[in-house]
Amino acid sequence: MEIKHVVNRKKGVFNLEVDGEHLGELEYFASAPGEITIFHTGVNEKLRGQHAGDKLVAAAVEFARANGLKVVPTCPFAKKVIDRTPEYQDVLAK
Repeated sequence: MEIKHVVNRKKGVFNLEVDGEHLGELEYFASAPGEITIFHTGVNEKLRGQHAGDKLVAAAVEFARANGLKVVPTCPFAKKVIDRTPEYQDVLAK
């Protein structure tokens, strides 16, 4: 399982690939200075039970931390993961 980050101006995506096959993504956009909004997370059924979505959210949180960004999770899945993970609270926008 490999996660690749692609940035295109104010938008970005974390693509999840297994053996070269695209099986998931987490999409975000720069919503304000110092802030990104995660608006979509999707994972193929082939990865059910492997916590692939959680890994995508973790990659986004790591990216936010490394770049001094806060996160607004409008994607219900990303919001759920961030809300239930105490160590992610530092990146959550107030």
